[in-house]
Amino acid sequence: MGRKVHPIGFRLVVNKDWRARWFAEGREYREQLQQDFQIREAVYQEAGRAGVSRIDIERYPGKLKVSIHTAKPGVLIGRKGEGIKKIRLALESLTGKKVDLDIKEIKAPDCDAYLIAHNIADQLERRISYRRAMKRAIQQAMRQGAQGIKIEVAGRLGGAEMARNAWLREGRVPLQTLRADIDFARAEATTTYGQIGVKVWVYRGEMKPEAEEKAEPTEGVYVSE
Repeated sequence: MGRKVHPIGFRLVVNKDWRARWFAEGREYREQLQQDFQIREAVYQEAGRAGVSRIDIERYPGKLKVSIHTAKPGVLIGRKGEGIKKIRLALESLTGKKVDLDIKEIKAPDCDAYLIAHNIADQLERRISYRRAMKRAIQQAMRQGAQGIKIEVAGRLGGAEMARNAWLREGRVPLQTLRADIDFARAEATTTYGQIGVKVWVYRGEMKPEAEEKAEPTEGVYVSE
């Protein structure tokens, strides 16, 4: 129950859902799993700077439904829907099946762990100070409604000869509370000194708050109707 437990996998069924929803056995399972990786990679390549955070895949007989969560739906859709058509054609040629695309807008992109992690990684690649990037991301997340956030970076920070870890946290991040809505993501920054890993935990509040205890009537008091 330590740091090795994935915050999202730990909460599956409780308050998180699978990113891919389908069933298969044997060789078919292996092929469809590899196809899921290819679908996500193709969408990320076509989306570019559209701020795509999550891709959900559902399989039906002869058809796929791909839900794309993005911070910039207008950029993803493109002029007159050209962006969506391009993505749909690429996925249909990849899978050989009909593909339905569902575009969902992320209301609070500064509270999305995936977008935060990749934003920090991009800043590290542009040689921005890791402390400055972390503090700015924390301030934006707390301003947009997050109840807690923790960011950790690891590697040759600032070009140091020896790799080390550094982390910052603000608010509460209860990783062992199952009802806590924790968003988690990882990213890597490729710098001239080597790879720098970025981890982000965002606490958005409780999904299933405990029911309030009903006040019991005071003893010895009778109220007539």
